[in-house]
Amino acid sequence: MATEQNDQAQELEQEQTEQQTAQAEPEPEQAEVTVESLQEQIAQLEGDLKLEKARTANAVYEAQKSVERIQRESEKHKDTVLEKFSKELLETVDNLERAIAANGDEKTALSEGVELTLKSLLTTLEKFGVVVIDTANGFNADLHQAVGIDPNAKANEIGNVLQKGYTLHGRLLRPAMVMVGA
Repeated sequence: MATEQNDQAQELEQEQTEQQTAQAEPEPEQAEVTVESLQEQIAQLEGDLKLEKARTANAVYEAQKSVERIQRESEKHKDTVLEKFSKELLETVDNLERAIAANGDEKTALSEGVELTLKSLLTTLEKFGVVVIDTANGFNADLHQAVGIDPNAKANEIGNVLQKGYTLHGRLLRPAMVMVGA
């Protein structure tokens, strides 16, 4: 569409320059205004109007394309920033889970506070599309990273989860590190 508008604008510019050179030729002095000269002026003004309309349409088209491009780039940048931020928060989630595991079955006010902090952090991450990868339905090479063999697990079944994996809006953020049965 933009190339058609550019072609139209160039054709109209050529016509306008041809008309201007034709008018620049000396004519005998005329004291009277003729109908023909007025019609020529009208034709020239109509040509100028077409040219300006084509330029305006081209400018509007280019502006719309620029806005769309900027919006796409903005969304891509937002997704990249959210992904980096989420990855950094996963380290905190891991540390809170390790603290809970190290405490064992002993329930203290401190361990309950750590559990509530972890729950709050996971809820916040879920609001922004970060979800824990399912490890209960067998091994999936797209979502899980096998780091060893678990002799107690069945073939292609996950025996032990060493580190949870997460997705962000359906895209892999971090694979789950698992031990798989042979």
